[in-house]
Order: sequence, then structure tokens, then C-alpha cells
Amino acid sequence: MRLVTFSDDKGARIGVHDAASGTLVDLAATTRLPKEMTSFIALGKNGLKRARAAVKSGEGRLPIAGVKLHAPIPRPAKNILCVGKNYYDHAREFHASGVDASAGKDAIPELPIMFTKWPNSVIASGEPIPSWLDYTHSTDYEGELAVVIGPGGRGIAKKDAYDHVYGYTIINDATARTLQKEHRQWFLGKSLDGYCPMGPCIVTADEVPDVTKLRLLTTVNGEVRQDALVSELIFDIPTLIETLSRVMTLEAGDLIATGTCLGVGIGFDPPKYLTKGDRVAITIEPIGTLENPVG
Repeated sequence: MRLVTFSDDKGARIGVHDAASGTLVDLAATTRLPKEMTSFIALGKNGLKRARAAVKSGEGRLPIAGVKLHAPIPRPAKNILCVGKNYYDHAREFHASGVDASAGKDAIPELPIMFTKWPNSVIASGEPIPSWLDYTHSTDYEGELAVVIGPGGRGIAKKDAYDHVYGYTIINDATARTLQKEHRQWFLGKSLDGYCPMGPCIVTADEVPDVTKLRLLTTVNGEVRQDALVSELIFDIPTLIETLSRVMTLEAGDLIATGTCLGVGIGFDPPKYLTKGDRVAITIEPIGTLENPVG
């Protein structure tokens, strides 16, 4: 299923998007399911079963053109967990860019590099990335597949990791590169308000039999900048879940952005930073396209 958060004159709630018909099923109209995505995810298989029954009933359908879509999790309960330098070619391009202030002389990390993005940074597909907040004028894009955690836990082994994956969405890990470099850490440069476009939906894990076969494609003003398969990750999804859950308890609705691939703006000579009026589109099927103008 394609799960979305939307709003109209009746307020914000969640629904199931039927892309073929251009409609969505308003889960609040026919069920007593939560109106907020994280609470719905916490219901696990029971929530999905009830949502499928609502879709099958045919009731509560709305034209998607008549509602406003939000990020699927508009305000995460915690910071978004992120992985740095997790594609081989990107690790090399970033290492050579002069922006990388992480420790070590080697381009390829020996262990996953983790950082986070502030919840206030989340915006929906279609909303402008507020580049005017970056007073250093060095805003960059990073297309990424994000994992949505379902059943939580601590000490999750690799072999069990996919049992804890609820679904997948897309994140643009927008970054103010000069802030990232000058502060010698990644949090400030990646946590500006509006610097985490997310969406357009969450696709449940049952719709993705083999996540490693998904293809990530990023364009800027129609020009292809990034093109990679999830199979090219240095540290795969089970490794990331095992690494994180070894030290912290993962909970329903937690988000893990798995890293970006070759082709970010800082990798060009000279760098191709985003400017007002640009449009960044990140496509991963079957999730769809996350597209945002630059404001």
C-alpha cells in the first residue's frame, strides 16, 4: 500500500493512495484508525489489515487532486537517523571535495557514519526548499531511500532486520555545504528548517520484495545527476539496523535515511549548488517521485 498524510477542510489525517485511479481512501472515514501516521504504524499488521479492508470496501474515496499532501510523517517524534558516505562512488567524490571534515584519511569508511537531521527540517513534496535560510549560499541535494521502522527493538540481528522494516519513503538530505565544513560536523548544515523534503508516500514493505533492486534517480531541472541501485550501498539495510539497535532502541515510525550516491552538487568542479528557481526530483519506484522547487 501507498500510505499518505493529507489534509482538506476536515483537517489532517492518513489515507491509502490508489495511483491507478488518482484517488485515495480516507481511513478516518470508514475506520477508527489513528489520523496520525506514527500511531498507525505502531498498530503493525493489525492496522494494515484494517486499512486493506477499508480499501476493499470502496468507501471513503477522495480525488487526490482535491486534497493537500503532506510529508508522510510530517513531524517525526525524533531526529531522522542518517548515514554518511554509504555509496562507494559518492564516498570518493565527497572525500575529494574538500568539504569532508570527518576523521580518517580513507575515502571508504570502515563502519557506518551516523548523524541526524532535526524534525523541523521535514517538508512535503512540492514545498519549496527555503535556500534563503542558508546564508552561505551553498545548498546541495542528496537523493536517498529511507527506511521506516515498524516493530521496534534493541539488539536486532542482521538476519531479523527486515522483520522490523515497515516500509520505505524518499528523502532529500538537503545540505548547506559551507556550514557542514566550517562546523566540522554534519548536524547544523543538514538541519535547516525545510532541508528534509520527504515523500510522496510510504510504500509498505510487502510491496518491495527485494529492496536492493530499487533504482534511485535524481534530476535537477531535468538533468540527470544521480543514478544508482540500492544494491550499491556500502553498508546494507540489515547492517544499519543492527548497528543502530546495538546502542539504542528503535521504535515504530523511526526513519533511517540510507545515504546518497554519486552526483551531488559538491562533486562537480566548480560545485553545482542549488539556486532559487531550480527543481529537484528524486524518483524511486514504486514509491514515486519527491519533487521540490528551490525557494
